[in-house]
Amino acid sequence: MLYWLSEILGINILGYITIRAGISFFLALFFTLFLMPRFIRWAQRTSSVQPINEWAPESHKAKAKTPTMGGIVFIGATILASLISIKFTNIYALGSILTLGIFAIIGFQDDYAKIRKNENLAGLKARTKLLLQIISALIVASFLYFFADFNTDLYVPFVKNPISDMGIYAIVLWIIVMIATSNAVNLTDGLDGLATVPSIVALTSFSIIIYITGHATISSYLLMPNINVGEVAIVSSALIGALTGFLWYNCHPAEVFMGDSGSLTIGAFLGYLAIISKSEILLILIGSIFVIETLSVILQVGSYKLRKKRVFLMAPIHHHFEMKKWAENKIIVRFWIVAVLSNIIALISLKIR
Repeated sequence: MLYWLSEILGINILGYITIRAGISFFLALFFTLFLMPRFIRWAQRTSSVQPINEWAPESHKAKAKTPTMGGIVFIGATILASLISIKFTNIYALGSILTLGIFAIIGFQDDYAKIRKNENLAGLKARTKLLLQIISALIVASFLYFFADFNTDLYVPFVKNPISDMGIYAIVLWIIVMIATSNAVNLTDGLDGLATVPSIVALTSFSIIIYITGHATISSYLLMPNINVGEVAIVSSALIGALTGFLWYNCHPAEVFMGDSGSLTIGAFLGYLAIISKSEILLILIGSIFVIETLSVILQVGSYKLRKKRVFLMAPIHHHFEMKKWAENKIIVRFWIVAVLSNIIALISLKIR
């Protein structure tokens, strides 16, 4: 709508991506701050609260009455702010809305099943959830390959030229990236604000990279591919604003949790951003906290199955530090610091090619 106004009314300033990204940030922030307290009151009235896993540390029992499914609010705010701000003729921006929408539906189904049965492990069956994620990721990947005719070259950090043209096999990589990131953020969402701030930091890095990728002059200077994806920075900025509003209520002690409707969607969207910015490999550094959390689970499960021994006191790794009696705030802030540092390194790597 804003871009349309710039064309019809001649308001040139609204034609700039940076201006509309800033507007989408504040719109999503306002929508979230306005709607979230109302959602919290509704969730408390209807007992739409977080079921606590019986194996969780004892300190988590006090969180049993905390409303969940807050992701529906901030994802809805993101989509609404984006629809107001984006240029509708940009196919990559439309793909980002598609990604947010279909993965939010999966997360909502999982959250609703847990709430209805009042059991943390009673959501969608693991196979069902994975199948739905594969189908959703396939839809997005096919959209990019067949409708957007997206570049299938594979880039790696510190190398200025692509190392391979994956062709149709790119679809397989893109599906893996979206599913892996979706589940990684979901695993990280275990403490108040733990997944929220690393997500904001990662989204900020990708917003910068995507803006550069969509800018012919800057991308040429940095020896990066030039693809018309700049409009997606507006959607990413909207999600940053929405998550900032969510953090107001999610910081310790949390008044609301994002639930799978939030974490699965954020992860899939980060995967989408990595794909369209040709940063699939760099995603490992940008999403370092999510990678660490996932690896801790893989190591724990693998070690127990092979050796009948645990590597950590509990996995994901944030629970390990809880078992070591670290204060929850200390774990959260230290993980935030790691996320910020790894993203600074990731952005520095753009210049080293």
